Amino acid sequence: MKKRILVVEDEVALRQMIAFNLEAEGYEVVAVADGKKALDLLPSINRFALVVLDVMMPFVSGLDVCAEIRKQSQVPVLFLSAKGTSADRILGLKLGANDYLPKPFDLEELLLRVSILAGKNEAIENQSLLIGDFEVNFKTYQVMQAGVEVAQITKREVALLQLFSKHANEVVSRDQILDEIWGVDQFPTTRTIDNYILNFRKIFEKDAKNPVLFHSIRGVGYKFTP
Repeated sequence: MKKRILVVEDEVALRQMIAFNLEAEGYEVVAVADGKKALDLLPSINRFALVVLDVMMPFVSGLDVCAEIRKQSQVPVLFLSAKGTSADRILGLKLGANDYLPKPFDLEELLLRVSILAGKNEAIENQSLLIGDFEVNFKTYQVMQAGVEVAQITKREVALLQLFSKHANEVVSRDQILDEIWGVDQFPTTRTIDNYILNFRKIFEKDAKNPVLFHSIRGVGYKFTP
């Protein structure tokens, strides 16, 4: 799966240049022209591996956008700014930015910093899973929606979600689930797995009777389509 990067830059030519080169490097890019449009994306901010954020923008500054991001996410933020004094860099870092690149910048340096910061987010991604509007924290076993806990799941349910995430959009057989989650020395019935799937549907599906995320494939197993 491609890593997704949010680029927030009001200069059209620069925004297009950054987006073009990031896409050439294999990233999926969402590019917006101002801070207000960036704030509109806050509910899905954890779906991004990195935010490349201009400081000086109309409507809402990059500094204010960064402050709002930090209220609900630790996604890496790379500031771009024509103001490159040490005071400006310190302010940006105090607000939660991970790095600060003064304009004009060298394209190769930008791509290198993006690669480093997007890679840092892998550890955060591996600790959680996004399912629709929900975020599952693999360390605390919490299911969160809009920053509020809506369910607590078990260690085995976490392991099952991790398996489904690893094989997203693939059919996972019942035998594979039993071997990897329960082990060869335990003998639960397939009905046991069905009960887990039913619980997932109750938590994550808008209509548990008409699932769009957790599918039962008759005679084979299950498929998770995030």
